[in-house]
Amino acid sequence: MGKAPDFWWKPHVSVAALALAPVSWVYGLIAGRRMLQRPKAKSTLPVICIGNFVVGGTGKTPFALQLADRLKTEGHKPAFLLRGYGGRLKGPIAVDPSKHTAADVGDEALLLAKFAPTVIAADRPAGAAFLEKLPVDLILMDDGFQNPSLHKDLSLVLIDCAVGFGNGLCLPAGPLRAPAQKQILKTDCLVLIGEGDRAEAAAHLAGRRALPILHAQITVEENPALEGVKLLAYAGIGRPQKFFKSLKDKGYKVAATRSFADHHEFSEADARALITQAERDGLQLVTTAKDMARLETQKGEIFHWLAARSEVLHVRMDIPDEDRLIGLIKDCLRNRTFKT
Repeated sequence: MGKAPDFWWKPHVSVAALALAPVSWVYGLIAGRRMLQRPKAKSTLPVICIGNFVVGGTGKTPFALQLADRLKTEGHKPAFLLRGYGGRLKGPIAVDPSKHTAADVGDEALLLAKFAPTVIAADRPAGAAFLEKLPVDLILMDDGFQNPSLHKDLSLVLIDCAVGFGNGLCLPAGPLRAPAQKQILKTDCLVLIGEGDRAEAAAHLAGRRALPILHAQITVEENPALEGVKLLAYAGIGRPQKFFKSLKDKGYKVAATRSFADHHEFSEADARALITQAERDGLQLVTTAKDMARLETQKGEIFHWLAARSEVLHVRMDIPDEDRLIGLIKDCLRNRTFKT
């Protein structure tokens, strides 16, 4: 997968987007119809989906981790289910961070598996059936919102307030995975992430359906190794610029940046170039937790060297409306029990 074009995230429709609009319309029509299909399977376990309307990062992984942590304190035994994007294994398979690599199961799965039972499965119903055999009582499905194969008991959709729907067009003219008017029909709760005024369209759609709207904020954790030094920041995530901005907003000195495609598998040339530039210019390398998860499991001394030279900017998700969110989940679970 290549890097998302910049024109996707502009509030206006560019010439490039207009040229792709006919293909975008057909894609949106098909994707919208598929989303509204009846699910093929329903798990015996409650399924809470954490998704988004657009491609690229909105903070689903830190949100999933924070929600799982709170659910544990409420006495639940949550588990994660995801496709394992970027990995070669189709599953269903339980992720073992001591055995699997990012090339096997994807970087997100490795991060989640360090916290709770995690299963990857290209076939979501098969993945849910696999989890039903484990000592868990609730499934948190990271992504898969647009996938109609497995019934979701509650769909939480994250919106980045800094970009919203981007230019409002579907792939490949814009970042929407399906028309927003179709996606909102499958949404149970909207979660607005961060600051900005680009989430107004999403909030309007949610308001028309009287959906609950919650707020959350990604918080950057302190890293003393990044203070007072010049940084070479690199990232292969959905929106690398978001990572670079987080560093700058924290007050760190970003001297140079390198962007790669989402879930990018670093080559030896990539690693060598990063190390060479850092040593030549006296820069401290810094990357994301997802990028580090891939580097640490890649085979080759050059990748271990790059990982050892790099610091990680860790983030967490703060959810001021967390009690309200838990209340929604409890209501969902009570209704599910009553129905069955």
